[in-house]
Amino acid sequence: MTLTSPATTQDTLSPRRLFTAVATAEAVTWALLLTGMFLKYVTDTTEVVVRVGGMLHGAVFLAYCVTTVVVAVDQRWPLGRLVLGLACAVPPFVTVWYERHAERQGLLDDRWRLRADEPGTPVERPTAWLLRHPGLGLLVGLAAVVVLFFAALAVGPPV
Repeated sequence: MTLTSPATTQDTLSPRRLFTAVATAEAVTWALLLTGMFLKYVTDTTEVVVRVGGMLHGAVFLAYCVTTVVVAVDQRWPLGRLVLGLACAVPPFVTVWYERHAERQGLLDDRWRLRADEPGTPVERPTAWLLRHPGLGLLVGLAAVVVLFFAALAVGPPV
């Protein structure tokens, strides 16, 4: 049996896989929300799908934003690419386009850079720590989504 170094093996949940999964989930929840809006406003049959779809979409939207920031820091995206990635969560289904664009541009790697490389900026330090402790990193990411979700609920629904 041969052991390989962590830097040469593909991460199970690499930046590419994570970003693709969350971008796709964000688009799927957009479809659910739009279906619910159709049922509520066009057919006037039910509003349950809007309630459930809206809450689910809100949570996945926030997860996409958190994921985009972490991937952007780790993969050294310029600020403009980060802002574009975040803005792509607003129109329906554009996260899938952006994920494909990022893939074509070589912005998504199969390994987390900050798991092996030393962080060079103040923003990279906590990101590196989170990536080097994946279980805790996942919990912190989920906690961030929950806090942002309840803050958004406190502010009220989008206008």
